[in-house]
Parts: sequence; C-alpha cells; structure tokens
Amino acid sequence: MEMDPAMWTKLGAVTAISIAALGSALGTGAAGAAAVGAWKKCYAQSKAAPFLLITFVGAPLSQTIYGMILMFSMVGQANSGGGMGVADIGVGLVAGIAIGASAWMQGRAGAGASAAFGETGQGFTNYLTALGVIETVAIFVLVFVMIAIG
Repeated sequence: MEMDPAMWTKLGAVTAISIAALGSALGTGAAGAAAVGAWKKCYAQSKAAPFLLITFVGAPLSQTIYGMILMFSMVGQANSGGGMGVADIGVGLVAGIAIGASAWMQGRAGAGASAAFGETGQGFTNYLTALGVIETVAIFVLVFVMIAIG
C-alpha cells in the first residue's frame, strides 16, 4: 500500500507540532521546578513568594503555538494538493527540533531567572528580555520555514 503524498505532508506537520510541544514540556518542566524551589526558599525565609515567576514557567509554551501554526500551514498545503510529500517529514522534523530546542533552552534560562528573581526580587525585565531573545529563534524558524515551503 502506497501512501498518498498528502499523508506524508500531514505526517511531517504532526512531527513538527509534536517535537515543538516536547520542547515546551521540557522547558516548562525545568522552569517550573526552579520556580517551586525559589518559592520554597522564600517561604522558608518568611519572604513573599513572587507570583511573577509563573511568567518564566509559561514562556516556553508559545513554541507549541508556533508548531501548531506550522502544522496548520502544512496540513492546509496537503489539503489543497500542495506539499512535498515525503520531504515534508524532514521539514517537520528539522523545524520541530529547532522550535523545540528554543523552548527547552528558554525553560532552562527561565529556571535561572526564577532562582535569581526569587532570591533578589530584582532584574525581572532583564530576565524576561533574555527569554525573549531565545524565543526569537523559534519565531525565525517558523517564519523562514513557512516562506521556504511557500
């Protein structure tokens, strides 16, 4: 049984969202664990636990959205008779890895930001800026891949 080229494109689309979401899970897990540790430290010192740490925890979730946008674009191409068939598995794999890696590293940076902000209560804007730079990698991948697959 031979697979229809559109099915290969859809498989590539699902690969992209899945790997992007895996990166988001790893990133939010890393940042979440650090935020919990920072809050525990604050409670142990009878300090207010900064709710703003949730910003660092949630930051890697946006890469799942980028993977979803790419998935919808690829599925739309497949449904309209476009797409590249088997080659789209490679597109989905490589783009998913790049987007997912951005999420994972953003979560690791968010973990450091949680620890630092939890301890000092200072630097929130600087930490958030660093996370934004890491996020930019995922945005670039999304935009450039969508242009490439046209």
